Amino acid sequence: MKNFLVHNKQTIEQMCKDIGINNIQDLFSQIPQDVRMQGINIPEGLSEMETQRIIKSLAKENKTDYACFLGGGMYNKFVPACISQVASRFEFNTAYTPYQPEISQGTLQVMYEFQTMICRLTGMDIANATVYDAGTACAESILMACRISKKYKACVHNNLNPEYKQIIKTYTDSQSIEVDWVDEVPENTADYACVLVQTPDYFGEIIEPKTVDCLLVVCCDISTLSALKTPGEYGADIVVGDVQTLGIPMNFGGPSAGFMACREKFMRQLPGRLAGRTVDKDGKQAFCLTIQTREQHIKREKATSNICSNQALIGLCATLYLSVMGEKGFKQAGYLSVKNAHTLSEKLSAKGIKTLTKNFFNEFVIEVKNSDKFLAELKENNILGGIKLDDNKILVAATEMNTDEEIEKYVSLVNC
Repeated sequence: MKNFLVHNKQTIEQMCKDIGINNIQDLFSQIPQDVRMQGINIPEGLSEMETQRIIKSLAKENKTDYACFLGGGMYNKFVPACISQVASRFEFNTAYTPYQPEISQGTLQVMYEFQTMICRLTGMDIANATVYDAGTACAESILMACRISKKYKACVHNNLNPEYKQIIKTYTDSQSIEVDWVDEVPENTADYACVLVQTPDYFGEIIEPKTVDCLLVVCCDISTLSALKTPGEYGADIVVGDVQTLGIPMNFGGPSAGFMACREKFMRQLPGRLAGRTVDKDGKQAFCLTIQTREQHIKREKATSNICSNQALIGLCATLYLSVMGEKGFKQAGYLSVKNAHTLSEKLSAKGIKTLTKNFFNEFVIEVKNSDKFLAELKENNILGGIKLDDNKILVAATEMNTDEEIEKYVSLVNC
């Protein structure tokens, strides 16, 4: 490899000219001066003890005592303490990729168990070992449906999460795939590669998709499957979603992981990694990567996706969560989320705040006089009351983490 050579003055001037700016500083002209860092003030070397004191004093300035009623795809869920302890073990935390199965049996087995759990929850035959997030999974599912059907047009319900919609637009525009955004799925869907719906949708409404004349893709909150029908029961061909609600902290919005599951006949079009179980030469159980569909394994032009990967460590956390919680604990967490959400909705209704979502699991839309004022008053009292949708509508979510006291405080601060 040649040594790295910095750009000389002439090269920099030519690059700036080519993109229509005068100098490098013009690249940052949109950033207001008042938010720019004015140099780096690095103090003299400190001892570890002194450094800890400074860090702790800075940490005290963070406000972490909010009661959280935020949703919209990222939820404040209970995370068992053992998850981070196991996931941070060096055997997992440093395992980049299991290309050598003889030394990656633990990682491969976790992938296999994750896939098995996703299949059981969704009612599908096969699942991959995660993709980046739910938005990526939605976009990849459309590309997958187009490869299967040889049609390049998709129908997507408008009540899909707005972030997922943006990712779909990015993917499909570059692939010359036409997307129809609809409020109601049309009766005749034979011209489409797939119909994509989310349930519960972005506004919390639980829907059961009707039969379509093409592939049916369902995006779901995996935690709601603790009580609701599996997508497989109402005819889904591909099921996608996010695993953030399975023991993954919110972490200011990420990272998380998406999942994709499908019927067996479509498995060779499923992007990402798939782990399989087999036996070694001695007849002992062994795990390996199988159904190779990534460009790292096969010819680029035959790969199902050239920009997909997986979130192995997040998948491990989700697997640990389901293992620790078990079927009973998983259902109990779902029940508490439903109970808290419906209790909050009923109490708000009693004070004149209308719930617009008819059938919901743990997330719903309320109508208020002034969204900004409503949320600001709650925040002043250490409550994150929801996500503003417009001047009069707010998306509210409750989970098993919300206490009766938090719900009562939320309601008591409401002024109609």
